[in-house]
Amino acid sequence: MDDLEKAILISFDESGTIDYALKSQAVSFCQQIKEAPTICRICVEKLCFCNLIQVQFWCLQTLHEVIRVKYALLSLEEKDFVRKSVFSICCFDVIDESNAVRVLEGPAFIKNKLAQVLVTLIYFEYPVIWSSVFVDFLPCLSKGGIVVDMFCRVLNALDDELISLDYPRTPEDMGVAVRVKDAMRQQCVGQIVRAWFGIVSMYRNSDPELCSSVLDSMRRYISWIDIGLIVNDVFLPLLFELILVDEEFEQLQGAAAGCVLAVVSKRMDPQSKLTILQNLKISRVFALVTGDSASELVSKIASLITGYAGEVLECYKRFGTEDAKEVSLELLNEVLPSVFFVMQNCEVDTAFSIVQFLSGYVATMKSLSPLREKQAHYVGQILEVIHTQIRYDPMYRNNLDLFDKIGREEEDRMVEFRKDLFVLLRSVGRVAPDITQIFIRNSLASAVASSSEINVEEVEAALSLLYALGESLSDETMRPGSGLLGELVPMLLSTRFPCHSNRLVALVYLETITRYMKFVQENMQYIPMALAAFLDERGIHHPNIHVSRRASYLFMRVVKLLKAKLLPFIETILQSLQDTVARFTSMDYTSNEFTGSEDGSHIFEAIGLLIGMEDVPLQKQADYLSSLLTPLCHQVETLLMNAKLLNSEEYPAKIVNMQQIIMAINALSKGFSERLVTAGRPAIGHMFKQILVVFPKMEPLRIKVTSFIHRMVDTLGASVFPYLPKALEQLLAECELKEMVGFLLLLNQLICKFNTSFRDILEEVFPAIAGRMFNVIPKDAFPSGPGTNTEEIRELQELQKTLYTFLHVITTHDLSSVFLSPKSRGYLDSLMQLLLYTACNHKDILVRKACVQIFIRLIKDWCAKPYGEEKVPGFQSFIIEAFATNCCLYSVLDKSFEFQDANTLVLFGEIVLAQKVMYEKFGDDFLIHFVSKGFPSAHCPQDLAQQYCQKLQGSDFKALKSFYQSVIENLRLQQNGSVVFR
Repeated sequence: MDDLEKAILISFDESGTIDYALKSQAVSFCQQIKEAPTICRICVEKLCFCNLIQVQFWCLQTLHEVIRVKYALLSLEEKDFVRKSVFSICCFDVIDESNAVRVLEGPAFIKNKLAQVLVTLIYFEYPVIWSSVFVDFLPCLSKGGIVVDMFCRVLNALDDELISLDYPRTPEDMGVAVRVKDAMRQQCVGQIVRAWFGIVSMYRNSDPELCSSVLDSMRRYISWIDIGLIVNDVFLPLLFELILVDEEFEQLQGAAAGCVLAVVSKRMDPQSKLTILQNLKISRVFALVTGDSASELVSKIASLITGYAGEVLECYKRFGTEDAKEVSLELLNEVLPSVFFVMQNCEVDTAFSIVQFLSGYVATMKSLSPLREKQAHYVGQILEVIHTQIRYDPMYRNNLDLFDKIGREEEDRMVEFRKDLFVLLRSVGRVAPDITQIFIRNSLASAVASSSEINVEEVEAALSLLYALGESLSDETMRPGSGLLGELVPMLLSTRFPCHSNRLVALVYLETITRYMKFVQENMQYIPMALAAFLDERGIHHPNIHVSRRASYLFMRVVKLLKAKLLPFIETILQSLQDTVARFTSMDYTSNEFTGSEDGSHIFEAIGLLIGMEDVPLQKQADYLSSLLTPLCHQVETLLMNAKLLNSEEYPAKIVNMQQIIMAINALSKGFSERLVTAGRPAIGHMFKQILVVFPKMEPLRIKVTSFIHRMVDTLGASVFPYLPKALEQLLAECELKEMVGFLLLLNQLICKFNTSFRDILEEVFPAIAGRMFNVIPKDAFPSGPGTNTEEIRELQELQKTLYTFLHVITTHDLSSVFLSPKSRGYLDSLMQLLLYTACNHKDILVRKACVQIFIRLIKDWCAKPYGEEKVPGFQSFIIEAFATNCCLYSVLDKSFEFQDANTLVLFGEIVLAQKVMYEKFGDDFLIHFVSKGFPSAHCPQDLAQQYCQKLQGSDFKALKSFYQSVIENLRLQQNGSVVFR
């Protein structure tokens, strides 16, 4: 063994016993040899005389790299040597009888690498330099199976590396592929096909594995060679003979089926395709799919049948003549029963989309209205396929019921998978509504009749079909319950499945009842049945918390829909919900376990909607509300009194209890309109107001309490005013930063609802807000760079943004006088500086715009016409000297001000409007300072300054904006970034 062989063995060693330094040395040595001028000869010599597999692989890999990367640098002599040597090895020629190594007798990965080397030569040399490669190879096939196998590997490698469109190709590669295919078609494809036929005929009994390899190679080439070479009286019968052979040669049968599928899938004009499809007599293979559905052969035949059906359907769609359509339809009718069998019993090739095929078929049936008998039968089969496909696998039953990680993943997967199938169901429902409804009725009846728990998946699928049907029915169809609906909905409402304890069954049952509630709305005799389904153990009293929570939400939706029609049932409903109401406010669960529409508070919203109706007598309404609110408030008071006595383990659970209670009251109040609780029945409003007094001062509850005040503002309207100062004062006390955002949003709601009526309360709270804000929000930019994207910084940024919205809301609702109140006046200078810096520099253009709009409003509010009395001493000079120059001139001259950006253009419009307003209010005081002090510092030519004055004094705002933009762009060009404005 020489040094190279040793180095190769060491570099390939994965045992971990070789010293790292030695291995690195070996790799470097091998790399060094690769750069040798004689590397091609070294590799060929080793291939011929060294029987170490690692050495052979390294030599082939190196040859492949050299040809691929350095082909143009090789001499003619070297190219000739490599070509002849590689071809000789591929053809099993012996170079030296005495000491020859047969590479073709090595493992498959060595032969595949050898094929890759030969294909790389073909890439560069065929047909211009080496035109005879395929023609020379064919006679060598007579040497036996070992060369035939190598020939197949070369053809496969040629397809993988160059021809197949399954892989991304460069334009250059695609050009080479066209060149190679054109030359092969012209020169040798016919000979190759004859060789395939001869080999398969000769070896079919003695070496079926070799024949399978030949057919697998041939399958790859059918898509681009002359189809007449395969579809003829000689080759096609051989393929079907191989498919239908009785001996145990499944691999060969499958390979032959793959070739027929390639014939079926070949692109051609519809008439030629239809003729071929007719002549195939595909029905011969139908019986083969009824065997062991797990076998590879059945899978191959299934792919052939589905591929054939898809092509026939495509022919039908592409034909214009009725005769051709009729022929296509006959072929479809012949193959469809087998397609349906395949879909329900076999593993189908992923390339075949069941839904796509069936959707196409249903679309063709639209043109056959009314449906013929056979088509009506096939509609039933399609529905059967949908029913089978949407069923859950029983192996996941416990996971789905417990709703663990595996269950959640399986449900998500199934929801996604079902989407297209339900679209298909709706299409079938439009084409054949009666057949669809009867099928769903029978599925439901079958599920109802079953008495055991083992049919969980069956019941769930039947209910899901009924639910999906409801999605496609209009309200007009649903209300009278025409046709089978009059039978289906009552059957559904009265059913108690043995497997109703299962989470999935219970959920889809409730969703389906909700879907058909329009029918119940019009057929009031079914209301008691519908209520029972939600209120008993099928719904809100279901043992599974996920089901009972969802039932609460759906019940709330039902109450919203039926509302007045539920008046006679209020007593019954409230009695039934007593335990649920009590349980909700004493639950020990983490607040993030249920989110959004599943938090359980919807049961209170449903009750609120029921008892909040004006049709409920006042005394009854007061009694109902009192029976709910009194114990809830008592609970809060008790919890607050005992809070100091709680240990650290009990404390979080009690906080959650209080949060639950506040959520419950919030939800309950949604059923009461502002008109009812203020004008109509103030006594009811008084009951809600009393709760505003019972405000917990405990920090963890502030977010919930804030949301409660939001609700009360909506419910009680202006009558909430007397209670707001105390409530807001308590909320503001020791308010955390992240809670300040919620607090400011609450104030925004109050300002927007009550406008100037809110002034006195706002004047009281604003100084405290300002004091806290100016302490925590930086007066200039937030820090940037590594390590600055912390949660604290993000919270501050959100608070800053909310603060500017809050200031904007104050000024746009005629409340700017709040800034001038005696308690707030001390913050005015800090406020102006913060707004000015933000208007000029903030990264968020929309925040800058808000600040400019605030200044415009303040100028209008605080400044009289020219030479009027100054309402806020120093404000006018601040605006003229600081705001006008810095914001309206310097900030827009900055290169970061992007005129191409839509939001920036809107900001620019506000900046120009600010100049217009300043001129209206301050007259020449503004104009002289801006033009004589600001413009010269920006090196603005005198003529442009004069034109600006004329445009500003004119009445055309668009012309002013357009001119000012051109001035700014002009000045930027002059400065060329050499002057920094600030």
